[in-house]
Amino acid sequence: MAMLSNLDLIRRVPLFSLLTTDQAQSVADSVVKRRFKRGELIVEQGTKSNALFILLNGRARVLTADNRGREVILAVLQPGDYVGEMSLIDNEPHSATVRAEVQTDMLVLGRQEFARCLPESSSMAYGILRGLVARLRNADRQIESLALLDVYGRVARTLLDMAEDEKGLKIIRGKVSRQDMAKVVGASREMVSRVMKDLEDKGVIETLENGSVVIKERLPHD
Repeated sequence: MAMLSNLDLIRRVPLFSLLTTDQAQSVADSVVKRRFKRGELIVEQGTKSNALFILLNGRARVLTADNRGREVILAVLQPGDYVGEMSLIDNEPHSATVRAEVQTDMLVLGRQEFARCLPESSSMAYGILRGLVARLRNADRQIESLALLDVYGRVARTLLDMAEDEKGLKIIRGKVSRQDMAKVVGASREMVSRVMKDLEDKGVIETLENGSVVIKERLPHD
């Protein structure tokens, strides 16, 4: 790796394959090389690193965990893969943790340098990018729920995701279809109906005459 210039390394990364020579040189002038030891965190869920990390060699795991420390592997990254782009695009914390599985060399591109590679923030292309990132975050959250939460927890989390804040209350406008809920949480309609009834019996939620649902107490989704 030491014998190759940053430009040589950039040219080997598929992400930068369509850059012009000037653009590639600009990125090459901005990146720094960094080595991560086995087990070292590259990015951490819930934090911001303000950088794009591109794997040159080695291997890393993308994973998420619940508050009891149970982990789910979302992906295994190989040379040429990259992480951190979602947080850079929408300025939100990382949705997952990335840990080096073996000694891993990476190129690191800072926020300002990354932003210069993007379309203008007012453009439709940038709006599409932000929309795609939002979908990816929702997908990560759904995978985490299916893997780490029981049906009760998945129903509770889905209700919270559907709810809107209104005068200090969380309310879901319109009738909540048990069948649709079952498809979202990966359970039977009967199981979802039992969970919803249990939540109503405990006074946690209330179903109004028009079918809307009011969440009256904190839902046990962790």
